[in-house]
Amino acid sequence: MSENGSLKTGVVGVGSMGRHHARVYAQKRAVSLIGVADADADTAREVADDYDTTAMEVDELLAAADAVTIAVPTRYHRELIEQALDAGVHVLVEKPFVKEPDEGETLVEQAAERDLVLQVGHIERFNPAIQTLQDVLADHEVIAIEAQRLGPPVDRDTTDTVAHDLMVHDLDVALSLLSTDAAAISAAGTAAGQHVTAQVTFEDDTVGQFCASRVTQQKVRQLAVTTHDARITVDYADQDVRIHRHSVPAYVENDGDVRYRHESVIEQPTVANGEPLVHELDAFVEAVVTGSEPVVSGEDGLRALELVCDIDEQVTVDPETAHPRLR
Repeated sequence: MSENGSLKTGVVGVGSMGRHHARVYAQKRAVSLIGVADADADTAREVADDYDTTAMEVDELLAAADAVTIAVPTRYHRELIEQALDAGVHVLVEKPFVKEPDEGETLVEQAAERDLVLQVGHIERFNPAIQTLQDVLADHEVIAIEAQRLGPPVDRDTTDTVAHDLMVHDLDVALSLLSTDAAAISAAGTAAGQHVTAQVTFEDDTVGQFCASRVTQQKVRQLAVTTHDARITVDYADQDVRIHRHSVPAYVENDGDVRYRHESVIEQPTVANGEPLVHELDAFVEAVVTGSEPVVSGEDGLRALELVCDIDEQVTVDPETAHPRLR
């Protein structure tokens, strides 16, 4: 803790996502952002200047901090998480957790042995629309889940597959809503693995259809949940939830023509305002301060990762054409 009793935090990796973690930490009253670290020293200094903190080397930051966000490319996650836990530092790591499930298992065990918080940054869990959806589903039995996470090629540098990079968000949400694991998986990809679809049957017989793309010229972030008496749609970006129910078929006569239509009732529950990242870091800080289980634990991150890896095994990707912008 700092001299004023606030939690000493830092960010390792202040690229496109990490700098937002630095911004939110810098705004929190119960938190002191004591430093940032990045492989690019100029970037670290720039972000440090923006948020009135210090650019440090990773070792220096881990020696001084109580808790850190790790927001570097996935291939470096294992090494840095291990280093932070060895230093006695609580960790929030950006998704996906790590590259391989066996790495994640080891890190989960390491965090437990040292009584440290290990939270995985599945930010959509903290989207107010998903939190509203969870409340709505308390009185419903889920039959099916559909998700689309689509967009054009990304400018950021990533070696993650589209399932690791994008689909993992919706898989994690589905796993959290159902509280059960996958029983069967079928997946396929096209466009050099940049557009992937997956069908998942869960152990409770719920079925899921997931699509993720980095080559779709429309940005889509949508989820739909079918229950016995309703279909609930979620727009992650607009933080909008709609409940469609009581669909009634009817034949309508108009100027002698008979037409068929469905009428339904659409409810639009109130969704609280708020930036998901702020909610995510609030939850992380609370888990560290109180010693409670994080909302998205290392085990949760591992479950989503295992499902992503199973999907990727069924999708053939040519590594030389997997990232069109990098050719």
